[in-house]
Amino acid sequence: MSATVTRPTYDEIELSSETFWSRSPRDRDRSFAALRAERPVSWQPKAYGSLMDDPEDSGYWAVVRHQDVVAVSKNDAVFSSDPDLGGVMFENVPADFLRETQSILTMDEPRHGRTRALVASAFSPRQIRLIEGQIRQQATAIVDTLLDQGPVDFVEQVSKRLPLWTISEMVGVPLEDRERMVAAVDDMVGYNDPENVGDRDPFMCLLEGAGALHDIAQNLIEARRSAPADDLMTALVQAEIEGQRLTDEEIRSYFCLLAVAGNDTTRNTTSHGMKALCDNPDQKALLLSDFDRRIPGAIEEFMRWATPVMTFRRTARAATVLGGQEIAAGDKVVMFYSSANRDESVFADPWRFDISRNPNPHVGLGGGGVHYCLGQHVARMQMRSLFREVLTRVPDLRLGEPEYVVGHFVNAVKRMPVSF
Repeated sequence: MSATVTRPTYDEIELSSETFWSRSPRDRDRSFAALRAERPVSWQPKAYGSLMDDPEDSGYWAVVRHQDVVAVSKNDAVFSSDPDLGGVMFENVPADFLRETQSILTMDEPRHGRTRALVASAFSPRQIRLIEGQIRQQATAIVDTLLDQGPVDFVEQVSKRLPLWTISEMVGVPLEDRERMVAAVDDMVGYNDPENVGDRDPFMCLLEGAGALHDIAQNLIEARRSAPADDLMTALVQAEIEGQRLTDEEIRSYFCLLAVAGNDTTRNTTSHGMKALCDNPDQKALLLSDFDRRIPGAIEEFMRWATPVMTFRRTARAATVLGGQEIAAGDKVVMFYSSANRDESVFADPWRFDISRNPNPHVGLGGGGVHYCLGQHVARMQMRSLFREVLTRVPDLRLGEPEYVVGHFVNAVKRMPVSF
């Protein structure tokens, strides 16, 4: 950041404090709505919860309007994800930690394209067909267990089980490591949540989660090299394009990304989506009236409504203009996806849950560009199977008020009472 750049004063609507992120999503959107209408790119103080001190960090540009979030997402030549420039996290996190845990998310071209191609080559059509069959069986088993056990907590009994099961099966995580993997993922996304952190330092919470995931991944890498199996880890170990293969470090980092993104996005979209259906019985009835035809549009509305990942950042490599605001080279830019998905200029009556909403250009899985979600097809398969099983086999299911994980990264539901 150039010392000659003159900074504006911080905006009177402040988006960085713990107080702001402790408010309800609807309440937070009142602040976002005012900014969308009047100051879609505003200067803000640095976020609470930063895990490293950066004396050069005087703040960031908050991007809250849909068109600007998409513009940043698609212009990777200007808006960088490089860990050495700051990476993709809202708060400040050490570059080495980002490299070790976020894989292709924190890569710019051309390295991003090379690594992504290697990872994508492991998702062969045969592998996808195998995963789809597993998902259908898992969704059935989850509802079997729910009916046998009786209702307690929807997140524990339903939402978190399918993504954990799917990722574990597709990668090859042994049964004895699966609960450890879930606890590690909770540490990775709940480092700002007092209940999850306990008496630990937040950064230590993150490190412990990452360390556990790396340990599970390395054991799998070594096992599949000596004894290949019919799973994604074997495909990653064997993936090769033009003589290049993924290193152990790259596989471990991708496993961390897969475990966190693959678990939490589907898990929380399921929780928010099912709660929205229970709160809007007309939409639930509409979906059940023709499930196969309506579920694709419903899933898109679940993702818009939930917006499972609320924030990501970029850093400007060069001076540019965004939303009428001059951005200097080196400036930090934060995209607020939860605001973009309630943008009145794009979504009519954005706080109305509507499974027939069309078009629905939500940014629930990112705003496009080279960093589009690689696992989006698997996420849609999971939700299609799970919602079919729950809605048809537990038609009188009811949900209580959700309890949220405190933080500004994942829109996570910690627990939610269920009855039927």
